[in-house]
Amino acid sequence: MTMTVRFGTDGIRGRAYDEITTDLAYRLGYAVASVFNTPVFVGYDTRESSPPLAAAVLAGLRDNGAAGVNLGYFTTPGVAVVARQRSGVGVVVSASHNPYFDNGLKVLGLGGGKLDHATEEAVAEALNVAPSSTGPFEEVAIDETAEHDYARHLRSIVPRDLSSLHLVLDCANGAASHVAHELFESTGARLTTINDRPDGRNINEKCGSTHVEGLVAKVVELGADLGLAFDGDADRLIAVDAKGHVRDGDDLMILFATDFFERNTLGGGLVITSMANLGLHHALQATGIAIVETDVGDRNVLMSLEEQSWTFGGEQSGHLIFRDLAPTGDGLLTGLMLADLVVRRGPLAEQAERAWQRVPQQLINVARESYDDEEVHRLFEELRADYGIDAADVRLFIRPSGTEPVVRVMIEALNGEFVESFAARLQSIFLA
Repeated sequence: MTMTVRFGTDGIRGRAYDEITTDLAYRLGYAVASVFNTPVFVGYDTRESSPPLAAAVLAGLRDNGAAGVNLGYFTTPGVAVVARQRSGVGVVVSASHNPYFDNGLKVLGLGGGKLDHATEEAVAEALNVAPSSTGPFEEVAIDETAEHDYARHLRSIVPRDLSSLHLVLDCANGAASHVAHELFESTGARLTTINDRPDGRNINEKCGSTHVEGLVAKVVELGADLGLAFDGDADRLIAVDAKGHVRDGDDLMILFATDFFERNTLGGGLVITSMANLGLHHALQATGIAIVETDVGDRNVLMSLEEQSWTFGGEQSGHLIFRDLAPTGDGLLTGLMLADLVVRRGPLAEQAERAWQRVPQQLINVARESYDDEEVHRLFEELRADYGIDAADVRLFIRPSGTEPVVRVMIEALNGEFVESFAARLQSIFLA
């Protein structure tokens, strides 16, 4: 008897071999073959569990009559591009920025885009009635041409000579390790690459977009112009400027949006999420750029872009979507475009300092089993009264994570001391 499976905000995710099993992967492949009548391109990240899970997906596709293509180690946005180029759909085995012992299964629709809700439900229903299999599963030959096609495609979008720059790339020991060096080497830039030796267990481990301390140190040590940190499946980017300052998605969105706006290529306004810093709102309003705020999640950003017929949006976490250029967020594309921006408009630090001022903000992750909503709101109102802060000058945002068993509590205010006090009190209550 199989368990009923539901898709979360980013596919199905959980502990590898416990929640994300080869049987589940086989059934997902079988389900995708039931819903789509196109080639299915399967890529996976560098976790030790990913190749066996991908083999199970490919077996499920084969057993239900689908043409499954093994892309091998591949970034999530790379799978999306290949699916678009070759008129198919995609399946990605990855848990993105999670630790190596987690994994996930994500389905990309026709043209490599996110599944709409109806299609996702159809895949879920087919998965829950699909036959089981525990293998063994045969190895499928890897299409060795796809990665090079993907790299050439990105260079065609950003063809600029970057030989004036020294770039440091942090590949998070993830999927970018197999393509980032080739891609950025073709730009002529001087390269230093770190965390590009995956061993199956070191993906995202104290590196990449969620742990940028090592990248900051390396950029400062080498006097590099720019640091680029990817996550495990390379769909997001966090940057480090030449002064060693971390520049997240909020920084990058204001810079790209302003550049597009001034060149009359913005294509509407900017879609942001509820996690965007209050300072970003203020800066965008000052420029006259229209904004729409949506719930957290790159899928929600993409859906809003499509509804507005706009071309650009993103998240503070580094998911940036250039809808006219790519079917989904792509950290490598964002990195190329950022390097291009630096060549055209000057050092990243100077651009960011001119563009906006960040409002003090902190994000605290609280384990779901210990979270108490009433206690959080009581603390918030108590401290707000103590500091005499007007409700318009502070924001509390709470949401359950769609990818981890935590509740994310975000606090921001014009008064930085209030933010620090609230975060410290919250951590003393829930994280002691």
